[in-house]
Amino acid sequence: MLIDSYDRVVDYLRVSVTERCNFRCQYCMPEKPFSWVPKENLLSFEELFEFMKVAINEGVKKIRITGGEPLLREDLDKFIKMIYDYEPKIDLAMTTNAFLLKGTAQRLKNAGLKRINVSIDTLIPSVAEDIAGKNVLKNVLAGVEEALKVGLKVKVNMVPMKTVNANEIVDVLEYCKERNMSIRFIEYMENKFAKEGITGLKSPELLTILKEKYNFEDEGFDGTSPSHYYKMDDGYRFGIIEPYADDFCAKCNRIRLTAEGQLIPCLYFDEAMSIAESIKKGDIKGAAAVLKEVVRTKPEKNRWGGEDGEISARAFYETGG
Repeated sequence: MLIDSYDRVVDYLRVSVTERCNFRCQYCMPEKPFSWVPKENLLSFEELFEFMKVAINEGVKKIRITGGEPLLREDLDKFIKMIYDYEPKIDLAMTTNAFLLKGTAQRLKNAGLKRINVSIDTLIPSVAEDIAGKNVLKNVLAGVEEALKVGLKVKVNMVPMKTVNANEIVDVLEYCKERNMSIRFIEYMENKFAKEGITGLKSPELLTILKEKYNFEDEGFDGTSPSHYYKMDDGYRFGIIEPYADDFCAKCNRIRLTAEGQLIPCLYFDEAMSIAESIKKGDIKGAAAVLKEVVRTKPEKNRWGGEDGEISARAFYETGG
């Protein structure tokens, strides 16, 4: 079992298999050229799997595949099957923009994937094109429908932004509710790669908008999830993630691994330790030692709410958000 210095059990690993992405979203990396880390710099799926085994053996129970856009990496379903075959009870999930999902959903499900998280910030094609930098909505929604059809559970994330999509909060929630998909509204997280001038909606503003249409009660946090949940009269639940409040840090159970082998203790933090050298040499004990040290030094909370107004230099496309 992995336990950090604040007595938190760390049993959730988020694995970025690529920093490449086919979107250029305003709040992530709108200006980054369509380039990528050379393939030789990335850990192969076999090398990543060697570390997955280390993590599972040390007590990790949940693995989420992220990017960049993970479906851009060829043979992703084979990597998922490696993990599933090693430990069928592992909670295997993936975060994707769903653009390529329609053609891959069945293979992913067959490989052992259980759930996906998809960002749907709008239901208006022109707004989606403005946010993502290309015409994407038709493919995204088709991918979501295919995922539901093959039996994958789907959770939706939305980043509400003033003057961009704030008027669609209810529409996106209703879209999810009709399909029995949960939704989490995520407060915009400032970072150095985002487009200048973005203004996100804070939790009180979101709740005010939703109260105009719905009655709901505050259910607080649910286990180790960073979402603050609310339950409507009909039983439907929605969540809000408030990174600047950092209330959820007290129960944080996750660490992150980049495609190049950097093991990161917190989404915000730039600090990391590499497992790449150990894994490439077949030094399993060395990789396990790095894992334990990263867990040991995991910070008490993130820096989003820092008094100095510090903005993270961590690239979300490297760590999967």
